[in-house]
Amino acid sequence: MFLSLALICSYVESLIPFYFGVPGVKLGLANLVVVLLLYAMGAKEALTVSVLRIVLAGFLFGNMFSIWYSLAGGLLSFFVMWLLKKCGKFGVLPISVSGGIFHNVGQLIVAAIVVENYNVFYYMPILLVAGLVTGALIGVAAQEMILRIGGRMRKQR
Repeated sequence: MFLSLALICSYVESLIPFYFGVPGVKLGLANLVVVLLLYAMGAKEALTVSVLRIVLAGFLFGNMFSIWYSLAGGLLSFFVMWLLKKCGKFGVLPISVSGGIFHNVGQLIVAAIVVENYNVFYYMPILLVAGLVTGALIGVAAQEMILRIGGRMRKQR
């Protein structure tokens, strides 16, 4: 069910004209599902849905390059969010912001490797701000949803 929801979020996001002149800037709607799962179900479930969503969305709405970029960003993002949650000192909002930022960092690392040019890191300031803003928006939404339905999700497990 959560994989379907994440795929729907990816599809909706692909329909939204959201372009700031820098490749890779997205709202990250599917990350809302990942953050919810990380808090309500667990890391294994969140990681599974994240990876499957990236691969399936890449085949459905993107291409092989989009899969590699998204996997790099998604895995780095997930790992950072998981570590921050595990340490227990951060709330949903800063964890989501970190996820948004590190998703962009992961994509830039892959881009630098693919094009064999480190000049892509000139996009870093713009992508850091974009990750901060979109991560904050997703974090606020996730925090509200966790407060409202988080307990019910755990009970159904």
